[in-house]
Amino acid sequence: MEPAEWSGHKAILLFFVTTDCPVANSYVPEMNRIRDAYAARGVLVYAVEADTTTPEADVARYAKDYRYAFPLVLDPHQALVDLTGATVTPEAVVLTSEGKVLYHGRIDNRVEDFGKQRPFGKQRPQATEHDVRDALDAVLAGRQVARAATKSIGCAINRIK
Repeated sequence: MEPAEWSGHKAILLFFVTTDCPVANSYVPEMNRIRDAYAARGVLVYAVEADTTTPEADVARYAKDYRYAFPLVLDPHQALVDLTGATVTPEAVVLTSEGKVLYHGRIDNRVEDFGKQRPFGKQRPQATEHDVRDALDAVLAGRQVARAATKSIGCAINRIK
């Protein structure tokens, strides 16, 4: 992915994921729904594999198995992790086409805590707050994002630096 690919888009949405994070994996259907709702409105969507040690073939197989509806890219030097300040997966970041962060945090509030309950933690049956959608709606309407940062719940991104 090259920064030139971002030009001409109203917003860039990056979802940070890892192949082995159950929280991130549970969000793939919602990430696909967000992409379907916003891509035609000028939002460019990518998933970013935040683990630098996962082989490219495994990432490609994972993207196919989980049916990602948008590109899942590698970040071998964690340039996108550094640019955005991502720390966990799943974590969403909305940027301008110039790379300025407009929103950074959770996708929504479905997952409340990471722990041993349920398959991976405490969660609601359905989200009651839709942070990424709210941020994208604000950006597309030319408004400032009301909550520019929220806390993401998920698996820690192992940093290489």
